[in-house]
Amino acid sequence: MRLLIGVLLLLPLTAVAQTAYVTDNLRLGLHTAEDTSDRAFRYLESGQAMEILSRDRNYANVRLPDGAEGWVKNAYLVEDKPAKLIVAETMAERDALATELEEARAAFAEPAATIDGLRTETASLTTQLEASQSEVTGLQAELASIQGMKEQYKGSLPLSWVAAATLVCLIVGLLGGLWWSDYRSRKRHGGIRIY
Repeated sequence: MRLLIGVLLLLPLTAVAQTAYVTDNLRLGLHTAEDTSDRAFRYLESGQAMEILSRDRNYANVRLPDGAEGWVKNAYLVEDKPAKLIVAETMAERDALATELEEARAAFAEPAATIDGLRTETASLTTQLEASQSEVTGLQAELASIQGMKEQYKGSLPLSWVAAATLVCLIVGLLGGLWWSDYRSRKRHGGIRIY
């Protein structure tokens, strides 16, 4: 029971605790005195590159890229790049890649638009082709029906032709009959027409 009360009393103390981080930013003094006992004439930020001219256990004589020389404490020098410099390089690389990506997107924007246009045109042409194929199928069915009717009425004549031929035959027959009747009547009566 006492343990439970103790835990409950300590619980608010742990809830108030804050999280903190150690900074990666270091300012290292560059001195003219070999033992760095004088006042620093320049401060170097974390990640500053330098050439080591000489080094002992505690101090190093260094030359900066701009040609300035001086002494620094050896304990603060590392051969690996500090996290601050790695992060800066990574962010610069990320920004360069983002720029390259935007340039690539811009370069492919026009071909992408062309491709989209071609896809739309292909879809339209596909629809037209399907409609044409449907129409061709209908026309083929109609052609087959007409060919079937043609085979069915192969030996027959159209009704208008039959009617015209019958009318011609009637007229020719009537005229032929009248002529024949007239011819026979004149022959019987000595060439005289009697009606």
